Order: sequence, then structure tokens, then C-alpha cells
Amino acid sequence: MNIKSLSTISRDIDMAAILAYAEITGDFNPIHVDPAFAATTAMGGVIAHGTLSMNLIWQLVSANFGIEACNGASIDIRFARPVRVGDRVTAGGVSRPEGGYDVWVRNQEGVAVIEGTMQPGKPQALGGHRGPES
Repeated sequence: MNIKSLSTISRDIDMAAILAYAEITGDFNPIHVDPAFAATTAMGGVIAHGTLSMNLIWQLVSANFGIEACNGASIDIRFARPVRVGDRVTAGGVSRPEGGYDVWVRNQEGVAVIEGTMQPGKPQALGGHRGPES
């Protein structure tokens, strides 16, 4: 299946989302979860985990090709800019002439926070191990 332009997925980034993501991943780096500490850094405030925004690309694969396309998918991205509390990030992508997709996550100003490429996985044929037979 070749989709020219992928449907987009958006998410509002608030402190509750960042704290929930920290809980899920166990990543409590103070740049993500401690506003007082984060204000003293070069970032000048809290930034969301990069992988929180990257998860939108996985959701993009699933929404456009089905959950089975995540298995064996290839994603090559770079984190271009930090995501801040209050940002709305949107993931999307367009087909590449040579195959696969250029993918991105952009903030509410249209600035890329993640850029890269993605090749969805191919559904696996059922087979292999079978359960016990009666």
C-alpha cells in the first residue's frame, strides 16, 4: 500500500503528559520533571522527553498502515528542536520517490522538532509454532 500523504496525529504537551511519560519510562531526568531545576539550565525550562514526541511517529505508522506495520518498521530520525510544555506537536509524512516516507513532528508554529524517514514493516504471514493438538 502506497499512501502519498500520511494522515496526521497531534498531541498537546502539558506537564501531566510529561510526568506520566516519566513514570512509564522511569526517566525522571530533572530537565523533564523539575521546573525549578530546568529553569537553571541552558534549556531555560522544562523540555519533554524526545521519545514522547517520537511516539507520535509510531502512532502514525499504526494509524496509516495498521498496528502490524509497526513490526519490522524502520525509523531513522533526528531530534531537531526541544518540545516545551504548552506545545502542540503534530506528526505527518509524505511518500519518497525511492520508497518509504519522509516523516516529521512539528510544533504549533510549524517548526520541525523531529525529522527523518520511515519504512513501514510488512505484515508477517501466520505460521511457525502451533499450539498443542488434541
